[in-house]
Amino acid sequence: MPLKALRIPTPDGRADAFAAFPDDGERHPGVLMYTDGFGIRPVIRELAHELAGHGYYVLVPHLFYRHGPAPVIELPEHIGEEARPAVFARLMPLIEAHTAERALRDADAYLRFLTAQPEVGTGPVAVTGYCIGGLLAVRTAAAHPGRVGAVAGFHGPVGADGPGLLSRLTAQVHFAHAEGDMTPEALDELNRTLDAAGVDHTSEIYPGTVHGFTMSDTDAFSASGLKRHWDRLLPLLDRALSGG
Repeated sequence: MPLKALRIPTPDGRADAFAAFPDDGERHPGVLMYTDGFGIRPVIRELAHELAGHGYYVLVPHLFYRHGPAPVIELPEHIGEEARPAVFARLMPLIEAHTAERALRDADAYLRFLTAQPEVGTGPVAVTGYCIGGLLAVRTAAAHPGRVGAVAGFHGPVGADGPGLLSRLTAQVHFAHAEGDMTPEALDELNRTLDAAGVDHTSEIYPGTVHGFTMSDTDAFSASGLKRHWDRLLPLLDRALSGG
C-alpha cells in the first residue's frame, strides 16, 4: 500500500500532501481526508493507510501549507496534557488564519486534484475530517454538492458555521461527537437541523470519549472510539461511493 508524497497546486501556492491507495492498477473511489490541527504525522498516515486498504484512494493535504511544509511546528511523539498548552499556543494563530475563504479555495483545488488522479474512479468522492478537519469537511461537502457523496466528521465542530451550512448538505453524513464535546441537548438540536434539511445522516455521541478520541498519539485516545469510527465510516463510504 504505497504512500505517495504530492504537491497540490492552489490559488495561494502549492500544498504538500500525501496519498495512500491500493497498488493494484485499478481505479478506486476518492476520499479527501482533512487532518486535525496537529496535522500530518505518523498517526494520520496510519489512518490513511488503513482506509486505503479497504479500497480507497485517500488524499491528505497539509492544512497550513501557507506557513511552510509539514510539520510547521515540531510535535512530541506523544501529545500529552503537559505538552498541549505549548503546542496549541503555536497552532492557534495558524488555525485562526485558516479562514473559511481560504478553506474553500483549498477545497476546490484539492477536489480538482483528487478527481484528476489516474487511480481515482469517476464517481462521487467522500470527505472526512478530524477535529477542525470535520468543519472543513462540512464546508467542502456543502460547497460541492454534485461531487461529494459522503461526509464524515469526527470530534469536530461540524455545526460551527450554523444551520445554513448544514442545510446545504446533499451528501450522506456521519457525525461522531465526543462525550466531552456535545451534550445530549445540543445533539438533539443538531439532529433536528439535519432532519429539517432532509439530510441523510447519522449523528451520535460516542460513549466514554473526549475530544480527539481517534488519535492514538494523544491522551484523548479511545480504542473503542476508534473502532466505532471504523464501524461507522466504512459502511458509509460503501453505501455512498460503491453502491453497497
